[in-house]
Amino acid sequence: MRYLTDRKQATGLGSAKSGTDHFWHMQISSVALLFLVPAFIFTFGSAVGRGYEQVLAYYSHPFPAVVAALTLIVGLVHFKNGAQVAIEDYAHGITRKALIIGVTCFSYGSIAIGLFALVKLAL
Repeated sequence: MRYLTDRKQATGLGSAKSGTDHFWHMQISSVALLFLVPAFIFTFGSAVGRGYEQVLAYYSHPFPAVVAALTLIVGLVHFKNGAQVAIEDYAHGITRKALIIGVTCFSYGSIAIGLFALVKLAL
């Protein structure tokens, strides 16, 4: 038996017991994207307008490939978390569950396809 007050048990949990966790994940991914997006634009901008062989040679270096991979992963996970919060706010019942499953599958599927394409390009 736990001897905690109701307030002590609920501190930091929110009504759904995961609101604080979602908030911190969104904040951390926002800060990461604050640095990753300009780095991605800088590295991707260097490859725009080049020929196929030059792009292959450019992305065979680790820095542009890692920046592109991190931007892809962090950006799509941030999208998934934000869309999930919006869906939880505005959809109800089976529609909510179907939309969350769809957004999650879309996000992780896009990450897998993007990483596969990046690995094929980099190797």
